[in-house]
Amino acid sequence: MRRGLIAVSVVSAAIIIAAGVYVTRANRERGSARTAQDVSPHEKPPNPAPKPDPWPPLKGRIALSDDQVSKAEAAGLIDKPVKSLLKVTSPMTYGDYLWNDTGVPAGPAWIRVDLKSQIMSVFRSGHEIGTAVILYGADGLPTPTGKFPILAKMKDHRSATYGDAPMPYTLRLTNDGVSIHGSNVRWGFATHGCVGVPKDFAAKIFGAVSVGDEVMIVSGEEKRRST
Repeated sequence: MRRGLIAVSVVSAAIIIAAGVYVTRANRERGSARTAQDVSPHEKPPNPAPKPDPWPPLKGRIALSDDQVSKAEAAGLIDKPVKSLLKVTSPMTYGDYLWNDTGVPAGPAWIRVDLKSQIMSVFRSGHEIGTAVILYGADGLPTPTGKFPILAKMKDHRSATYGDAPMPYTLRLTNDGVSIHGSNVRWGFATHGCVGVPKDFAAKIFGAVSVGDEVMIVSGEEKRRST
């Protein structure tokens, strides 16, 4: 499975403060206590010591370049700013997921689903905090693409249409029942149009998002540029 192209944005001051890493104390000079008035007009003041980076990168993540941002936006693969991706060190297959929100500040959450790569990404404050391999709808009942607000959250939901089938940690996206929910994610399996994720991963998403948060489902195909 390959990971879809997504983007990065400039870190906002509010997020930096929320992360608890914003440096508020002024840097104090060490050594000489001379002020600017003490320096001779013919003497250049010493170069100030470099300030420490007030927002060191979070561990286990990959920051994206401005070029990747613009390409992803131009291709229609994202519509929200993204600062970093989880560092996935080995290929992901059916049933696999990764979750790491350590150090990621509280903030808006959203979900991106790429049907071509069969990958879901969960974001908070612009950082990817979770990713998993998914199931999606078969040809007769395809998973719709577009942007969908989460309409409802149901922890122990069962399908009223497909034989009372369990749909744990349901996030309903459409009025006709298309949802994200826990599934047995295995090779050769499909859904009736929903997005299926490993049950443990579904539980983590359920706790990370709220009703009204956005889910973006893309085909994974880049938009054709007009000529």
